[in-house]
Order: sequence, then C-alpha cells, then structure tokens
Amino acid sequence: MPMLRITATLEGAQLHGASAALRPVLRHALAVDPGPVTVMIHGYKYLPGHPLHCPHETIQSRLPKRQHRRVVSWPRHLGLRGQRGEGLGISFGWGARGSLWAAHGAAWQAGAVLADLLEVIAQLAPGRPVHLVAHSMGARVALRAISLSPHVQTAILMSGAEFCATARGSLQGKLTQVLNVTSRENDLFDYGIERLLPAPVPGDRTLGHGLSLPNLVTLQLDDDRSLHALRTLGFPIKAPEKRICHWSPYLRPGVFPLYRAVLAGRLPLPMLASALPAQTTPRWSRLRPRLGKMPPGLALP
Repeated sequence: MPMLRITATLEGAQLHGASAALRPVLRHALAVDPGPVTVMIHGYKYLPGHPLHCPHETIQSRLPKRQHRRVVSWPRHLGLRGQRGEGLGISFGWGARGSLWAAHGAAWQAGAVLADLLEVIAQLAPGRPVHLVAHSMGARVALRAISLSPHVQTAILMSGAEFCATARGSLQGKLTQVLNVTSRENDLFDYGIERLLPAPVPGDRTLGHGLSLPNLVTLQLDDDRSLHALRTLGFPIKAPEKRICHWSPYLRPGVFPLYRAVLAGRLPLPMLASALPAQTTPRWSRLRPRLGKMPPGLALP
C-alpha cells in the first residue's frame, strides 16, 4: 500500500521533498492498490519541512522520526501499514505555524488546495472512496475541502478548531458523513478559539460545543455515558486521565479501532448516533469539580 506526502503550496498541491510532477505519481499510487484513499490533516503548529514539526516526519508518518509523547503514527493506527488492500494513504501538509490568525487563513486556503487534489483523484480513479482524518485546525482544512468537493465519503474531525456555523455551511447539502470527536478536556482550547478568532456569526461556538446535523455525529470522549455506549458496541476506550488535553482524540488508547470501523463502514454513523447521548455535557463540567465556581469571564452558558 503506497503512502504519499503532499503539501499545499501557493502553486497548489505538490509532492513533499520531491521535484517529480504530482499527477503521474498519484496515478501510479492509485493503480497499485484499489482500496480507499485516506487523507490525514494535521493542525496548528505543524509545518512541512520543519526540523521538529514536519507532519510528514511525525504524526502522519508510518515511522515518525521524532520521539515525543504526543507523536504517534496516524497511518499505522489507522491500518495504513503497507499491505495490499489498505488503499492509498496521503499525508497532507500545510503551513500551520506563525500566529493563530495566520494559520486560520492558511487553513482556508489549504482546504481549497485539498479540494483540487480530490478532483484529480476523482479523475484518475472515479468512484474511489475518499476519507479525511483531521485534528484541531486541520478540521477547518477538511471542512473547506468538503464544501468545495463532492468526493469525500467520510470525515473524522478530532478536537476541531472550527466554528459550528462554518461546519454547518460546509456540510449543507453534502453526502459526506462526519464524526465530530469532542471532549471537555478541550474546553480551554475551544474557549481560546472563540475569543481570539472572528466568528462567522455573533456568539457562535466551536465544534466542541456539539452540533446536530443529519450527516454529522458528535462523540464526547470524556463522557461516561458515551464511553459505556462504545463499550457496548465493542469499542472499549480508556477513560480520560487529564482535565485538559487537546490531543486526547488520537492519544487515548482504544480510539483508533473505532475510527477504523467508522472509515471501513463497519460502524455506520446512524448506528453510532443511536447509541450515544443526544447532548454533550456542559462546557467546564470537567474543570468545575476541581476549580469550584468558574470566574465570571469563563462562566459561559
């Protein structure tokens, strides 16, 4: 099973670290394995080619070169280990360093580049299933691509650093099935996004607040009811150990078997939705037992 490293640039999608034209390499990779295409999209602070924070050499690599507690191989855990039938894995990189505001704009542009790449894939391999797996601000990249492309079958958004109104607009009229993975461990990060970045509509909340759409299911990973439902479905996921963690949706033991089942269609999202609680728990509910009454500036509805 081939693995391609592709980076969004001002000139469009390009192979990372190679001067070869993308289209012939992509055509060959798609011909080698007829399985689905899985595109992995990192979040804030990663940058292709960076000596420490290159996504192609860390979380989106089969064999990460950097050893760190937050660096785990997404491809290996998603089942993209190099065996025939697994399909094509794509590590999609974009410029996510610099200020939060700069990365926010870059994510939108990278989403358009990704949509163009998906169109090329559809031309070279018509009907090939395409999945997106994204973390943090990578969710903004993914949603932008979905809004511009009809070719995404499934998307898993982990701790998505994007507003609900943007997600709603991106998914309206789309057939893409989306698993929105949230946790109250991420509340401080969600709060920061809502206070620092411009919301598309006044008072809008991030995806961590939860969103109800016909083609989107929200899974709260630190909710006891949700974890019990997942165990009942055959997906035991370890309970959270931290009160604050932005990376829990891909570090928590047991999450990747769930993601593999969703991407493979073994766990249809309507079945998952029927087993999960209808509502997420309130913001700060994970921090409140330790901190007591929240400060006025943080006591959000």
